[in-house]
Amino acid sequence: MDPEACFTLAYAAFSLCFVFTPSEVRSAGLTVQHLFSEWLGSEDLRFIQHHIRRSTLTLLLHCCLPLGYYVGMCFASPEQNLLYVHQAPAGWQLYFSVSLAVLLVSCVLALHWSRRGWENHPICRALSTHAQPQSSWRAVASSINTEFRRIDKFSSGCQSARVIVTDTWVMKVSTYSLHVALHQDCHLTVTDSRQHSLSPELNAPVQILTISVASLNPRVQPFHIRLKSTEYLELQEKLHAPIRNAANVVIHLTMSELFLETFKTYVKMNAVYKCPSGQELEPCIGCMQASAGVKLLRLCQADGDGECQECFCRPMWCLTCMGKWFASRQDQQQPETWLSSRVPCPTCRAKFCILDVCSVE
Repeated sequence: MDPEACFTLAYAAFSLCFVFTPSEVRSAGLTVQHLFSEWLGSEDLRFIQHHIRRSTLTLLLHCCLPLGYYVGMCFASPEQNLLYVHQAPAGWQLYFSVSLAVLLVSCVLALHWSRRGWENHPICRALSTHAQPQSSWRAVASSINTEFRRIDKFSSGCQSARVIVTDTWVMKVSTYSLHVALHQDCHLTVTDSRQHSLSPELNAPVQILTISVASLNPRVQPFHIRLKSTEYLELQEKLHAPIRNAANVVIHLTMSELFLETFKTYVKMNAVYKCPSGQELEPCIGCMQASAGVKLLRLCQADGDGECQECFCRPMWCLTCMGKWFASRQDQQQPETWLSSRVPCPTCRAKFCILDVCSVE
């Protein structure tokens, strides 16, 4: 692979990691907040001022990336003579002009935001919508800073996509902005739910809820927050107000409930067990409501290998009860091991894994 292609791939990977900051990059401290912590100031002491500076600096650094690629190509591809722009190919001259214009526009925008003590910044304008007639955004910022320092606040998510709820405010921190709404003025509504079999952070199933925050104040723009379903009750307790469920979303409040949905998904991908002719399925002995719907067949490994064992029990359990049994036998402190673990059959105690659970036809 030539140097230009290698540099392009490396720079693209660097740019994506710098803009979207995956958990590995955050753990290494390669974030705007960590690298420029001295200039940004303490978030705990001056929350609003910290995010005003952070959002401005983030915008400038992200707008530097296109021009940074051009500078890098000057050394990765010296034969194109990119260091002297007037001698570079026409396509590169156009790229340089556009990337330089993007950077200059961001600098002008940052300068405009910083005038009159950051009064023109989008975060300050958002805070001014909550200010009293004889007050300013600084009074609102002072109130938020004070409440953020309290240890009983609700906080969820990573630094660039965080939900924060204090005694008075509902806030969403994003890469370039900060959304703010008053408890007493806003209505929260669950609008969507997404089920993920594995969470990158926990290596465990997770349900992500999307909640709409709409304020009675017409000058406050509505926004959406996202959080794990297991954090829903904590959020509700902090709000001291009900959250409407307009989409009739089934919210899984515990890890066992989340795992049950994932368990059912994996079982549906397994082989199907066909009952012998004439055999009738009896009611599940666990709930006595649904019909028995699963059979344990040793399918995950060849004979004699592994820990799984043959189960000779007839179908006696429904899928839901078998999933609950499987979850109940797990180490509740290590949910990342649940999918790969083995448990005894509830009837004969033969060990099985998820791959051995078959739906009955």
